[in-house]
Amino acid sequence: MNDIIVDIEAMEILDSRGYPTVQVSVTLNDGIRATASVPSGASTGENEALELRDGDMHRYNGKGVLNAIANIEDAIAPEIVGIQAHRQTEIDHIMLELDATDNKRNLGANAILGVSMAVAKAAAMAHNLPLYQYLGGAGARRIPVPCMNIINGGEHADNSVDFQEFMAVPIGAATFREGLRYVAETFHVLKALLNKQGLSTGIGDEGGFAPNLPSNEAAIEIILEAIEKAGYKPGTDIAIALDSASSSFCTKGVYDLRWSGLGQKSTAEMIAMAEEWVKKYPIISWEDPLDENDWDGFGELTKRLGDKIEVVGDDIFVTNTRYITRGIEQKSANSALIKLNQIGTVSETIEACRMCRDAGWRYFISHRSGETTDTFLADFAVAMDGGHLKTGSASRGERIGKYNRLLEIEKELGDGALYYWK
Repeated sequence: MNDIIVDIEAMEILDSRGYPTVQVSVTLNDGIRATASVPSGASTGENEALELRDGDMHRYNGKGVLNAIANIEDAIAPEIVGIQAHRQTEIDHIMLELDATDNKRNLGANAILGVSMAVAKAAAMAHNLPLYQYLGGAGARRIPVPCMNIINGGEHADNSVDFQEFMAVPIGAATFREGLRYVAETFHVLKALLNKQGLSTGIGDEGGFAPNLPSNEAAIEIILEAIEKAGYKPGTDIAIALDSASSSFCTKGVYDLRWSGLGQKSTAEMIAMAEEWVKKYPIISWEDPLDENDWDGFGELTKRLGDKIEVVGDDIFVTNTRYITRGIEQKSANSALIKLNQIGTVSETIEACRMCRDAGWRYFISHRSGETTDTFLADFAVAMDGGHLKTGSASRGERIGKYNRLLEIEKELGDGALYYWK
C-alpha cells in the first residue's frame, strides 16, 4: 500500500494536569494527516521508560518537553520519513535502535511513543479502517468493561485516603452502554451521599471524588452504599476494583498507612488485610496490593487470592515483557496492567498483551493520571481484546472522551459487539 510517511511534526501541549506533554502529527504522501498526544503518569514505577523533561526551571518548573520535540523532528523524523506507515514494528524498532538505551532515556519515551501512536493512526486512516480494527484485526469486537474510578486517594489526591483508586465495575450489565450507565449513576449518587455527610466532592487527577475519610475501608463502604441507593446489587450488578499503588507508601519493606489510621504494616499483615477484605467486600480486582520490589509478597498473595480475584501488577511489571516474563515464571500475579507510555511504543505494548494472553493471564488496559483528549486508548482496548479498561471517572473531558469513543465503537459494531468481564 502506498502510505509513505512524508512529514513528522511535533509540538508541546498541556495534559489534564496542566503540565506539558508531546503531540505528534504524521503526514502521508496522499495527504492523510494523523495526530496523537502522549499521556503522563504521577504514580510511576521505578523501571518505567523515561519521560524526557527539559529541566529548565524557567519553563513549567522544569517539566517542559522541548528537548523531546527536538528529538522527534531532528533525530527521529529523518530516519522514519520515506517508510510506509503500516510497517509499525519496523518503525518502532528503528526508534529503539536510535535511542539505544534500556529505558529510552536518550530520545525520551514520550518522544518515541508520540511518533509510534501517530504512525498507527495514519496507517489506519490510509487503510480506511477504524483504529481498533487496524490494530486488532477483523475480529476485534470486544468492548471493555469500564472500571470507573469514583474515589481517588494516594498520589492522585490531597486527602486522608492511602489507596489510590477505588473503582466501580459493572459486571452485571449486558452491554457497555448499560455498564457505563450503571457506574455513572453510582458516581452521581455517591456525590449526593458525600454532600449529605458534609464531605468534599472535589475531584482528584482522574475525576473521582477525593474526600477525607476515616479509613480506606470507609471508601469501600460508602461506594457500596452508593451502589445500593442507585438501585444496583453489590457483587452482582457492580463489583469493586482497587489500586493500592502500594509503592507510594512503602519504605524498606514497611507499609505506612498512617493517613487512614492503620499505622505501619509488614508484607504478611498487608496480605492478611487483603484476605479479610476479599471475604468482606465484593472485590474482584486488586492492583499493586504490595510494593513493586516485593516479588515474594506478590507471589504469596497470588497463591492465597489468585483463584478469587484478579491480582494485577502495575509498578512491578511496567508493561515490560522482561518483568512480565519473570512474573509469569514466579507466579507473582495473574494479570498485568498495560500502559502505552510505560514502555513507549505501540508494538512493545501489543507484545506485552500477547505475552499475558499466551500465559493465560488477564491484562488490564489503563490510562494515566495526566491524560489528553486523544482517544487512542479506547480503540487500543478494543483491539487488544483484554475485556476491561480503566480510564477515570464520570467527569473530566479527557476521561469522558474515551468512554464516548467506546460508545461509538459499540454502536458501529452493532449486534457483533461483545461485552463481558471473564
